[in-house]
Amino acid sequence: MSQSRDSGQTAAPASGGDTTRERILTAAMEEFARHGIAGARVDRIAKLARTSKERVYAYFRGKDALYADVAAREYVVIAEATQLDPSDLPGYAGRLFDYFVARPDHHRLITWGRLELPDTTAAADDPTQAAIARKVGQLRQAQQAGQLDPTWDPADVLALVNQIATTWAAQPEISKAAAAHAVDPTTTARRAAVVTAVEQLFPRAR
Repeated sequence: MSQSRDSGQTAAPASGGDTTRERILTAAMEEFARHGIAGARVDRIAKLARTSKERVYAYFRGKDALYADVAAREYVVIAEATQLDPSDLPGYAGRLFDYFVARPDHHRLITWGRLELPDTTAAADDPTQAAIARKVGQLRQAQQAGQLDPTWDPADVLALVNQIATTWAAQPEISKAAAAHAVDPTTTARRAAVVTAVEQLFPRAR
């Protein structure tokens, strides 16, 4: 495997401080969101980060390792920004909708990983899987407390709510058509549809 497609873990930096690493990660997020993993170029990332290609490889063994770090950080940011409340899943769906409306490039970043790295085996300490496990646990506790229909598997609940909340982010061509053909073409109407759909499936706890 070439150096640019190495999927190994993050390498220890040869020298320098965290500022350089942060610039690399910020530049990499922009590059991956725009071009995907295969289309991203380490030399462009280095230029945008105001460092050298060699320095990038001093911090990360390859593009896959760099993407994995960027994506893991993004999942943490999403979790902190949207905050799952298992007693109010419509509200959670609305927050997810808002997040990706404001940051469509972040949705593209995640989507590229799903398309290009579908067979990647998650590490035991993968923060993404840990965050998912926490949410499933929260949903299960809400079921036990009588706040959520217990006939649903909590993993299905999480998958369905996330899918509904990101419907428009995942289908920009339909979003464009809705702007021209929907009875109400506004983003507010699209958000209301998302929240209503989740409310009908998983009503707020009374």
